[in-house]
Amino acid sequence: MATYKPVVVQAFPKLGERITKDTAYWRGYKTPVQIKEFGAINKIDFSPVPPYNYAVTASSRIHIYGRYSQEPIKTFSRFKDAAYCATYRDDGNLLVAGSEEGSIHLFDVSGRAPLRQFDGHTKPVHVVGFLSDKYRVFSGGDDYSSNLWDIASATEIISYSEHTDYVRCGCASKVNADVFITGSYDHTVKLFDARTKSSVMTIEHGQPVESVLLFPSGGLLVSAGGRYVKVWDVLKGGQLLVSLKNHHKTVTCLCLNSSGQRLLSGSLDRHVKIYSTTSYKVVHSFNYATSILSLALSPEDETIVVGMTNGVLSVKHKKPEERKEKSQKKRQPAYRTYVKGRTYMPKQEDFCVSKPVKRVLRKYDKLLKSFQSSKALDAVLEPPIRLYTPEVTVAVMQELHRRGTLRSALAGRDEKQINLLLTFVARRVIEPRFTPVLVTVADMITDIYQPVVGQSAIVDRQFLRLQEAIGKEIDYQEELLEVLGMMDTLFATFTEKRATYLEENKSNGLTETIETNMNN
Repeated sequence: MATYKPVVVQAFPKLGERITKDTAYWRGYKTPVQIKEFGAINKIDFSPVPPYNYAVTASSRIHIYGRYSQEPIKTFSRFKDAAYCATYRDDGNLLVAGSEEGSIHLFDVSGRAPLRQFDGHTKPVHVVGFLSDKYRVFSGGDDYSSNLWDIASATEIISYSEHTDYVRCGCASKVNADVFITGSYDHTVKLFDARTKSSVMTIEHGQPVESVLLFPSGGLLVSAGGRYVKVWDVLKGGQLLVSLKNHHKTVTCLCLNSSGQRLLSGSLDRHVKIYSTTSYKVVHSFNYATSILSLALSPEDETIVVGMTNGVLSVKHKKPEERKEKSQKKRQPAYRTYVKGRTYMPKQEDFCVSKPVKRVLRKYDKLLKSFQSSKALDAVLEPPIRLYTPEVTVAVMQELHRRGTLRSALAGRDEKQINLLLTFVARRVIEPRFTPVLVTVADMITDIYQPVVGQSAIVDRQFLRLQEAIGKEIDYQEELLEVLGMMDTLFATFTEKRATYLEENKSNGLTETIETNMNN
């Protein structure tokens, strides 16, 4: 008796994502650690100096976390209401933050009580930061003003009231100690110089501006608002270089990696996109559970911290590389031993002993082997196979059709089973790899269950879905044929023109040759 041959499932090429260096690098971060805060996290800022602690602003508190700690190592809670935008100074010793009541608080990282309090804004202050000279602080508030403060005297140096809506983001230049930038909900980004009484540049973003970022060189500015991330050339008067629209909802935060070669953007669509700053194409993306409000990358790119609207802080650490090298060195001898002799070619006098391979049949193969066609079809219509490996289901249907038992396997089914069959066929019949088999299956189902049409609303609905899917596919094919006809006409026209041109050149050359011979 011949042995049973298992069903051959046709393999189709997988259109998986391309593994690039960026993909491998950004996948090298560990599974995120989640920390619950008291409210939505509006700002995350890393200390520029080791050990690279980071400040998290949420609700009425500022928590300082160590790089690997899951509990705050210090808390600043001297706020009557919400705190905003806690930012480190370049030396990591001072921390400045805005507040809901309109005052600005300056903290010493080693203390708890505020060193200075700047009063001048009449409404909440959402953006604060240090200028690069370390002795001045800039701020922006919901009173539409952008102010500059002196740390030593705790006095206001100058106030700019050029925005016409809330000022919600800003940054300072690392190259020029007098330059800072603010972004507003009036759709503009303004560049201020502390030596002048008005802004020196205004850029129209086109959407309420949620975040701004200045490259370390000071020549390029990035603004985020709406679904757009835009890059501007400051040295050319604010010329737009590129406009990116890769998010589906409002972009809320931006940051650069340590080398400045990768730009990260977070959005309310729960994604963090990573762009190359040379091509401005997305090289990788992260997906999170809820909408993202804040984002920060550690100075050595070893930690990514994301703050979300539900108060969850997601912390990802880079996997250490040394352990990988050690483990690879240990594996090498074992691997060499394992593959030893695989390339050996037996000689004529050698006697080869082959180890018998035991084949384990799958459930549907066992049923087919015992000629239980209907049960074999039921086995491949189970959710794990039907949803994730539809090629197995189609392969079994094709085998049943080859045996001539497909009609009997499809017959005698109740309403639930017919509904399942029609759902699968209507969903997969438009896929070119399954169409030849599933068209035959659809014809048989229609022939078998035509007498019961009208007796079940569920089955009737599935038949209508199948009819609609096939009708749409026919329309697409007709449109494609029309396009192919147009393209054939165009190609034919080009070929005729080229042939005419060659004939003219040949005839001209022949005429010239005859004239030359006659003259000679």
